[in-house]
Amino acid sequence: MKNFYIFKVGETFDTTKQSLGDFHNWVESNISSPLHVKTIHILKDEELPKIEETLGVIITGSHSMVTENLEWSLRVEEWIKKANKATIPILGICYGHQLLTKALGGVVADNPKGKEIGTVAVYTASEAKSDPLFKNAPSNFEAHVTHMQSALTLPKNAVALASNEHDKHHIVRFGEVIWGVQFHPEFDEKIMHHYIQEQKTELIQMGFDMERLKNSVKKTPYANTLIEEFIQFASNYFSSK
Repeated sequence: MKNFYIFKVGETFDTTKQSLGDFHNWVESNISSPLHVKTIHILKDEELPKIEETLGVIITGSHSMVTENLEWSLRVEEWIKKANKATIPILGICYGHQLLTKALGGVVADNPKGKEIGTVAVYTASEAKSDPLFKNAPSNFEAHVTHMQSALTLPKNAVALASNEHDKHHIVRFGEVIWGVQFHPEFDEKIMHHYIQEQKTELIQMGFDMERLKNSVKKTPYANTLIEEFIQFASNYFSSK
């Protein structure tokens, strides 16, 4: 029996975790399909699943940096390479998106424009119209973000499906059934507000207007559908093979 997995590659802030849960909880809360979904706690060195037993994977965000080349991160990179060859559906979120970029031959580094945080507008490219996962995406939509690093150079044959003025690779298709999103489709308004508050000192030092940043936080209805859309795609993909 094939299972669906969440690769939990990070821990949120302690205070956020206490009141709102953690990365894998937020992903799970956006899944309504009656599937067996198992979380692999990567930071606890839990064993990665066998490729042949995997229906699909969501890789969460993290407070680590892909460029740190941490042992557990490199281990997931090797798994990604094997999954890509086996055509296993994957959705990478923020750190997961960047990890897909690096594992498949692209370049990840600090974004030259600095930190992006809050609720931002994302604009889809024409290529999204023919994409099996994003074909119904609106021309623009709101999404929650918090990141310093970005996918600066995409792997060969990867396609950018959405961007904004801060990051030209907000959605990327890396292969037939592998996608990454730089934003956080699992975040809601409460989580976004927590992330702004937890980073308040740093953000003020960077020159952010805190009141403007807080007031900009809004609902992200389309972005919040993506996890379930991906789950449905992965399920249908294997049932049609």
